[in-house]
Amino acid sequence: MRVDLVLESWALFAEGVWVTAHLTALSLAIGFCIALPFGILRARQTPVANQLIKGYVYAFRGTPLLVQLYLIYNGLPQFDIIRDSWAWGILREPWWCALIAFSLNSGAYATEIIRGAVVRTPKGQIEAAKALGLRTWQVYGLVVIPSALRRAIPQYGNEVIFMMHGSAIAAVITITDILGAGRTLNARYYLSYEGFLTAAVLYAALTGLIVLIFRGLEMRFLKHLRAR
Repeated sequence: MRVDLVLESWALFAEGVWVTAHLTALSLAIGFCIALPFGILRARQTPVANQLIKGYVYAFRGTPLLVQLYLIYNGLPQFDIIRDSWAWGILREPWWCALIAFSLNSGAYATEIIRGAVVRTPKGQIEAAKALGLRTWQVYGLVVIPSALRRAIPQYGNEVIFMMHGSAIAAVITITDILGAGRTLNARYYLSYEGFLTAAVLYAALTGLIVLIFRGLEMRFLKHLRAR
């Protein structure tokens, strides 16, 4: 194990950690913005929107994330209409292709998480809110959504971890994330496993940090459920 080479390449891995954390955080944020309205519409069984959202969710949950990334990065540029449009300025950059793929994928999974949490909202809470004279948008904004998001914390914590692990495929389109840094180290010094082992340790460390954060959130917002 060439620990000396790993230590000498700390800046490379530091950049990889930043890229992984940045890409994952942005993907989750955009995915959540997609999932919140979609999850509510799915829970309400809105006729037309429900079927369209259901198709979107199935498409992104039913295919591998790597395939989705390849379709966006390698597939879309094959069309002249894409290369001749404003979108080419975005889609020719690996970073943006990864962000789009990861965001849409995370949005699909988070949609079902939020839908399930909204459906599990106790009817008594909704009836009590309506009895107070609240309008539908007020019921959702003040009662249903806050309650559903609290219940969704454990499941969403898993989605954060899965998204962070899934972001490793960004390395296949030349993005220097944690895995990309490990591959670069191995290629630079003709190593076999040092780069990958270091990447595994860093991914494990980030996973541990995420677990601690979500445990804290569960203790803060789901303490009343643990007390039962």
